[in-house]
Amino acid sequence: MQPERLAAIQPSRLSVTRALMNRMLRERWDISVERFDVDAAGEGTVAYSIRTPRQEFSFIAFSRPPSRKARTGRIIGQAWDMMGTLNEGPVTEDDIASARTELPKLYRGRATPNALVWCRANRSMRIFDRTLAALASGGQPPTDDLAEVCYLMRNTGLDGNGTFGTRPFPSLGSGHDLGGPLQAQMLTAYLMREYSCDLVEHLARLQSDRAVPLDPAIRRYLGVGNGSALGLIFFVHRHPKLIGSWMSAREEAIARARGLELGKGDPRINTFIELVRRAITFRRQDRMHYETFASSVEVADDLEKVAAALVALRETGLVDGRREAFPLDALAKRFEQEIGLEALETFLSLLIELVPENADALAAGISGADEMTVAPAETCADLARLIRGQYGWALETDMSSPEAYRYIWYKSESAEEPRRGAREEVPDALDLGLDLCGGLQGLVEDLDRQEARLSVARFLMKHPEHRYLTARVQTLRDLTYHTPMANINAEDFTPIHLVRLMNAGIHGIDKTRDFLRRNLRGVLYHGAPTPDDIRAGREGVWAYPAEPRS
Repeated sequence: MQPERLAAIQPSRLSVTRALMNRMLRERWDISVERFDVDAAGEGTVAYSIRTPRQEFSFIAFSRPPSRKARTGRIIGQAWDMMGTLNEGPVTEDDIASARTELPKLYRGRATPNALVWCRANRSMRIFDRTLAALASGGQPPTDDLAEVCYLMRNTGLDGNGTFGTRPFPSLGSGHDLGGPLQAQMLTAYLMREYSCDLVEHLARLQSDRAVPLDPAIRRYLGVGNGSALGLIFFVHRHPKLIGSWMSAREEAIARARGLELGKGDPRINTFIELVRRAITFRRQDRMHYETFASSVEVADDLEKVAAALVALRETGLVDGRREAFPLDALAKRFEQEIGLEALETFLSLLIELVPENADALAAGISGADEMTVAPAETCADLARLIRGQYGWALETDMSSPEAYRYIWYKSESAEEPRRGAREEVPDALDLGLDLCGGLQGLVEDLDRQEARLSVARFLMKHPEHRYLTARVQTLRDLTYHTPMANINAEDFTPIHLVRLMNAGIHGIDKTRDFLRRNLRGVLYHGAPTPDDIRAGREGVWAYPAEPRS
């Protein structure tokens, strides 16, 4: 749970986008356009139907002509190229009318009771316009253009779970087709991808009789852009049970794959080699610049070593000249010493593809209710012992140095967004960050002053300021992974590490490149199947797409 290691975790079969897409493929969800009334200027209304074997959903979007002055990706913006809502049930005229009125109000607006997610997106103007011109002229956009960003539109907001009056996710229940964590948001992101491709094709047809649709290979290659910033730090700290559930599922899937008994010529080794080579090609073709993280060239070079070791295993059945009962486990231990963290985590993430049934069952079991409850009958001595046993890293953190509280987390009054700034620059700000290290140290000090057999209930009557951390510690006691080992207020804490855990590992975003060590940009559903593919139940790994041929 070191932040640097969490930042290196790569997208896998357990990432929400990939797990959801694989379920959509297995169940052959039917996504179809119900309405596409958009004029040549880009103004109009769009509606999609999403039918699962059990339920129906609808996606309503309003297209706007892009404004080069008013457009912004920030929450305080007043104009977006698209605003939409994902609703339960089929498309209705009442839902369209309500969304048309309420969506533009944003914080002043109110969703209908069946709304799950409100969303916003903007075009990547240069790539969208070049793609539109190419399709209108009867050709396909050049790969060199597409590979610069890998999307036509970028997500600028996915809001649900009660925001704007949307339906709270806990009310959905486990039997709901979008009842799993983050699934409603990630389905909405996929529909953004489809909308962007449908829109550019539609506008091309309005411009020219010679217009052609996107080549299916190009359509798969294009994802939807995504930008994330410091708000995800709060998500990580406020949803420790979800983080713990996801991390545990991932570790179990990796352990199952590392425990496979493979010998010379085993076809599963060939499968694994193909996956690694697919990742190598993806990295070699990656044109993004990474400021904080390893370059794709470095990762590809390390993965070449992985591929070579796997070829040797396939041909000889040996690892470093020895026959191992669990050769993939032996290779993982070797790679821990030989290759960089991102290449190692790529290797581990790809391992999960060797146990797809196990992984999919584990993904279905990921959950994380937000409630934290106190165990009132526990004694102060037991609680102090629990904290010392599980949070030694926090108790050992030096909180007396000036650097320990160098920064404060607050909400910008002008931008309505989370910020991290030097305390002297915002002396009156309310600190919204979780001071886990300082808080636990203070809690243990107060516990040690009590009679050992005093109940936690009576202790909290005297010290109500410790209630949240007490409930958190007691609630999470049986989870192995739940809290990053970091003082987020310290000078040496790098926020981008935890943002990347959420984006790459949990969401499944590719090409997560950082900006100023605070913001992260990437591509959702890069290489994902089209609705036609989903309807047909297309088989095979779709992640790590190669550049389509021009």
